[in-house]
Amino acid sequence: MATRKEVKNRIASVKNIHKITRAMEMVAAARLRRAEQRIEHLRPYAQAIRKLTRRAAEEVGDIPRVPVLEEREDFRNVGILLITGDRGLAGAFNTNIIREGMRLRGDFESDGARVVFAVVGRRGESALTFRKQEMAHTYTGFTDRPGFANAREIAEQLTSAYVDEELDRVELIYNRYVSPLTQYVRRQTLLPLQEAEVFGEKVEELAREEPEADPELVEAHKRALWIYEPEPEELLKRLVPDYVNISVYRALLESAASEHGARMTAMRNAAENAQSMISDLTLEMNRVRQAEITQEILEVVAGAEALG
Repeated sequence: MATRKEVKNRIASVKNIHKITRAMEMVAAARLRRAEQRIEHLRPYAQAIRKLTRRAAEEVGDIPRVPVLEEREDFRNVGILLITGDRGLAGAFNTNIIREGMRLRGDFESDGARVVFAVVGRRGESALTFRKQEMAHTYTGFTDRPGFANAREIAEQLTSAYVDEELDRVELIYNRYVSPLTQYVRRQTLLPLQEAEVFGEKVEELAREEPEADPELVEAHKRALWIYEPEPEELLKRLVPDYVNISVYRALLESAASEHGARMTAMRNAAENAQSMISDLTLEMNRVRQAEITQEILEVVAGAEALG
């Protein structure tokens, strides 16, 4: 049985851990609220860009000959962008992304394609380095609070690789934020755009993303005559880079909020477990102290009997 001093030292250590995890939970909660606000502000704009891009594509009819819009017959080289975090202590947040990325890599390689990773976050970079995976680009240092400049840098490099035919397809994997307790891994085709969501969705599916919209206004919006200035083809050439930038930026914001939510939940669970351990160790210390007192009484009684 451990001595009372050893149990007291363990209680002190667990109390320190409890303070740290509680503080990290509070910090994550504060950052999560700011991340939620950024997502709320961006989502309507991202949805509007998707709708406008799709309508311009429908108006044009055949996709114009723009390098980024050219669809390849075969997918020989595939790029997978994984969005992870720079730090750990967030439960399965990073692990789920790495697992999905490796699963998707296996699917493409089984079809004879070569897979190259681009990774956001130090955790993803270290995990793929350990697995000896090929990484074309790594981006670190901004996952807590990503900016649009970070998204534009990533999008431009991926788009350039696609235009230069270094990549024939680009997939995006990130954590979609629902609530502090719920985040799920989402896969999105970024390039070619013919297979991306913006060209594959129906108007009704896009409208379902805005449940608060008045059904009559949605129906009128669908029947409305759109007038384009400049021409739809020229407008589409301008919208496509913006769509790619916004798609990456939205994924970064969703991932940041998911990371803060996952860390807040993980630290809350850790703090509750630490509190439970403190209670158990306190009970154990009382038992040890009681055993020591009983032993001392027995020794006194035995000594008195010996003297008698």
